[in-house]
Amino acid sequence: MELVLWRHAEAEFGEPDLGRQLTSKGEKQARRVAEWLHARLPATTRILVSPARRAEQTAQALLDLAPRKMKSVAELAPGAGVDDILRAVDWPQAKVPVLMVGHQPTIGHVASYLLSGRAQDWSVKKGAVWWLSARERDAQEQVILRAVINPELI
Repeated sequence: MELVLWRHAEAEFGEPDLGRQLTSKGEKQARRVAEWLHARLPATTRILVSPARRAEQTAQALLDLAPRKMKSVAELAPGAGVDDILRAVDWPQAKVPVLMVGHQPTIGHVASYLLSGRAQDWSVKKGAVWWLSARERDAQEQVILRAVINPELI
């Protein structure tokens, strides 16, 4: 399984939390990362997004490049736990790649859990992508870190 964790780009401060929108810098971050993802993601990729406006806007930058469908998933909202995310993305059973757009600290917790076996407070920059793969080798499940990219590196 291919799992792409994408933290929403920079957003304005304020309330309500779910209504916060991207800043102009965040829009640029989302576009840069979307172009990078567009060149690499298979057309069959499922796009699952937090119901927060900033996450939807981040994902929309990718949808603006090619006709794809995204699904808003309540389990990906701010404050979600590792188990919520893994269930929502169907890790590691999903038959197609999954792109999940969500929040910190959850994305750091998911990445650390999958790579180290323990949820830890790993920092993930705004707009950054962590691309992970699950595979079986010698009857043992393995997780591979395929890429980590943030908007400033593109």
